[in-house]
Amino acid sequence: MAAITGEALELARSTAQEAVRELRNRKTVLDNDSIDVILADARSHYAWQDKPVSDELLHRLYEITAAGPTSMNTCPARFVFVTSKEGKERLAKSLKDKNIDKMMAAPVTAIIAHDLEFWRDLPFLFPHEDRRPHFEGKPEHSETTAFRNGTLQGAYFMIAARALGLDVGAMSGFSNAVVDEEFFAGTTLRSNFLCNLGYADESALFQKLPRFEFDQACNYA
Repeated sequence: MAAITGEALELARSTAQEAVRELRNRKTVLDNDSIDVILADARSHYAWQDKPVSDELLHRLYEITAAGPTSMNTCPARFVFVTSKEGKERLAKSLKDKNIDKMMAAPVTAIIAHDLEFWRDLPFLFPHEDRRPHFEGKPEHSETTAFRNGTLQGAYFMIAARALGLDVGAMSGFSNAVVDEEFFAGTTLRSNFLCNLGYADESALFQKLPRFEFDQACNYA
């Protein structure tokens, strides 16, 4: 995809700027209930209803997630939606025992991964100039960028899922090495964390755990 220039670039910029202004006029802030759903009163879930998640909803979930910003629009996150019995059994090899039942009961378990060679797609994702030399031949820098921005996209993913009426339960009690061998062998993809998706059975919840107050976690400089 070639970079647009001249009058076409100016038109694209002005159109984008006007779209942002119009959106801000239509919706200046989210109401409190919406904020509660996506973050303030949201919960991590461990038990699931026997209710499927449609392919259409997963497509919409990805579209919203992909719209979130990343450094230089690198978009390094990759998502594997594990839904089949065979896929779940393969994934179970990586899990700590206490997490197997949670994963097996969830309609969908997403492997949130990132591509270490995301930079190869920068001519499409960031057509303004060729930024591949920033990463080519620099594996440590590439890995740091992929992990940071892939994690950011994983957070977008969880918030977007809640916004669409899904419940989420992220998991880190697993072996990344086993997941990478089982699902990404011979590729440049690496796993980050797992996230169960579906419609929760709230009977498994306990009280919400405490959070730090502003003065305990925040400062000014």
